[in-house]
Amino acid sequence: MPVSQLSHERRGEQILDVFDTAFGALLAADPAAFRVKFRKMAASAFAFYRGTACLFYQDMQDGVGGAEGRTGEGTAGGPYLDDRTSRVWIHGDLHAENFGTYMDSQGRLIFNVNDFDEAYVGPFTWDLKRFAGSVALIGYAKALSDEQISELVRVYAGAYRERIRALATGAKQDEVPPFTLDTAEGPLLDALRVARSLTRFGLLDTMTEIRDFERRFAPGGGSVELDAATRYKVLAAFDGYLETLPESSLARPDSYRVKDVVGRRGIGIGSAGLPSYNILLEGNSDALENDVVIYIKQAQTPAVSRHVTDPAIREYFQHEGHRTVISQRALQAHADPWLGWTELDGAGQLVAEVSPYAVDLDWGDIDDPEEIAGVVADLGRATATMHAAADDQSGESLVPFSTERAIDAAIAADEDGFAPLLVDFAHTYGARARADHQIFVDLFRNGRIPGL
Repeated sequence: MPVSQLSHERRGEQILDVFDTAFGALLAADPAAFRVKFRKMAASAFAFYRGTACLFYQDMQDGVGGAEGRTGEGTAGGPYLDDRTSRVWIHGDLHAENFGTYMDSQGRLIFNVNDFDEAYVGPFTWDLKRFAGSVALIGYAKALSDEQISELVRVYAGAYRERIRALATGAKQDEVPPFTLDTAEGPLLDALRVARSLTRFGLLDTMTEIRDFERRFAPGGGSVELDAATRYKVLAAFDGYLETLPESSLARPDSYRVKDVVGRRGIGIGSAGLPSYNILLEGNSDALENDVVIYIKQAQTPAVSRHVTDPAIREYFQHEGHRTVISQRALQAHADPWLGWTELDGAGQLVAEVSPYAVDLDWGDIDDPEEIAGVVADLGRATATMHAAADDQSGESLVPFSTERAIDAAIAADEDGFAPLLVDFAHTYGARARADHQIFVDLFRNGRIPGL
């Protein structure tokens, strides 16, 4: 067998082993959901990359692409990592499409990082490398040259470095404002304007109908009617969720009156096989147009947690739902006021609003290299702000130090090597992900994935 083919086979076996660890139990429970997930992943190398954080962190442990290796008791070896910078609250799946809009608890539309299902505590460089790899894949798909891709990663690294330095040296909040309708530009502003044009009534119109002068979930569209026993369990979980909300979210008790409950089908690449439910609530008045839909979704084990061995981190969380919420609240200033957690059938659940104001960054029409560079710079600033938010000021004791100061000091020790580290990783891992995508497609279409 030729060496290249042998290497191809070995990598295929490794991918299957990682998939079995990450997805095995869920796949066995719901093969149909994973067939949908894997067909979406087969569409492009970037879609494959989005769905395989588990493979990314296995490669980080194994040293693929210049990765650091497994972390120990809170410490990871490698450039820019010490006992502090290796235990920062990280997003865990920071790629170029995990950014978008949300309405914060103060009623402002914000553009920022979203989707915190994989959030955990680990080396800050893991977030940066995962983002850099995604830039390489987007650049390749848009037929940018290697040098153009390198420049985009340098822009990202420079914007991140600049913002971290500003935050570490005591810049006031109004000097580093969030991306809002007043401060954002280009595609970020476009996304915020689209979000502003959306309405709660529009969302309700797609999911519900009015029957006997009351709003209820409409049949079809992915909703599943629940039997009495399941409905009872979901409502009991909802009662537990209310205890996890901050007092500021409990201003109007009627806002938590349940009108209807359904199960849900049709979930994204990252949540295949996870049970999910929607609950329709009264909202902030008796009017039918401002009712609220929240979702209860079984939280997943974050991929990065399998490669961070510090028991103090693992033991900090009650369950994966608690971890997801605490992480999001730490990483995202003024998070969704409906964000909370609960338990259902012994599994941790994430609870949040099905927001009418959520608009993801659309890379489809961002093709000009200068415009891409502007967006990437903004995402670098957003990444730095996120890392800086989750520290001794976040209200959580797990990261009891100033993360921006720790990261600033680590980068300052080798300013010249910071951007090249990310550039080299982007090219190496981008090529690895493109090759892995083809291996995955061959495994999938030839029936090599067990259980499918």
